[in-house]
Amino acid sequence: MDERWKWFKDCLGALDGTHIKVNVLEADKPRYRNRKGDITTNVLGVVAPDMQFIYVLAGWEGSAADSRVLRDALFRNGFSVPQGILLRL
Repeated sequence: MDERWKWFKDCLGALDGTHIKVNVLEADKPRYRNRKGDITTNVLGVVAPDMQFIYVLAGWEGSAADSRVLRDALFRNGFSVPQGILLRL
C-alpha cells in the first residue's frame, strides 16, 4: 500500500545494469573507461520476482550507454520483453 511502490505494480521482475572493474590491454582502455574514469565492463542483468537471474549480458565496454546494451540484448542476443509490458529506458 506504500505510495512509493506504485511504479512496481504488476512487476514481472527487474532489469538493471552495473559496471564491474576489469583489467584490459593498454590499447583497449579508452573504450572501457566509464564516465567516472574507471576501467569497467557494463553488465546487464534481469531478475524474476523470485530473485532468480533469467538473463545476463556481460562484456560491453564501460563507455557503452545502458540503452545501447539493452538494445543489443533486445535485437541481437535473444532477450525479449513479454507483449503488453511497458519498457522504459
